[in-house]
Amino acid sequence: MTDDQLPITKLRWFRRKLKAWAKQNMRNFPWRKTKDPYAILVAEFLLQKTNADTVAPVYQRFMERYPTLSALAAAPPEDVTMLLQPLGLAFRALRLRQSTQLILKNYRGKIPKTEAQLLELPGVGKYTARSICAHAFGQRKAVLDTNVARILERFFGFWGGRVKWRSQELQDAAERAAPKTKVGTWNLDAIGLCGGSLHR
Repeated sequence: MTDDQLPITKLRWFRRKLKAWAKQNMRNFPWRKTKDPYAILVAEFLLQKTNADTVAPVYQRFMERYPTLSALAAAPPEDVTMLLQPLGLAFRALRLRQSTQLILKNYRGKIPKTEAQLLELPGVGKYTARSICAHAFGQRKAVLDTNVARILERFFGFWGGRVKWRSQELQDAAERAAPKTKVGTWNLDAIGLCGGSLHR
């Protein structure tokens, strides 16, 4: 993506408009109130393909029962599965526990800080990895899903192909559009809300 496709004045206007819209339409979810990498990892797992309003009460119960990664790792698998049952996607509980075990084994119980490391965990895709990097660790990692892609396509006037989240051109556009700082907030609030993303 070249500078003439994303001029700085247009980028600034884009950011300003999305932030203003998000401020007026902010929703209050518990994962917005934490920078704890474990809590954010859990939220991202629970929010995959699931409506935020459905996730919120389950997330609260989950964090009360398993407030730390060690507590989750020690939990009986059937208990975790039962707790997450209202969200569907039965494999979610298994992958979350598998990821927990790997984090304990390979990272001494600390959530990995890089996108590459996070992508090695079961059930973690590029969107989830980049969201964790931005929200938990303050990294400049913009997220891209179908909803975000549609905003970028409409505003900047190009087509990212049928499988939009795989488009390098769209990923480049998302990176350029993101502000220099507080990209985690940008992902959660501005881009997510305006894109109609299920959990932002």
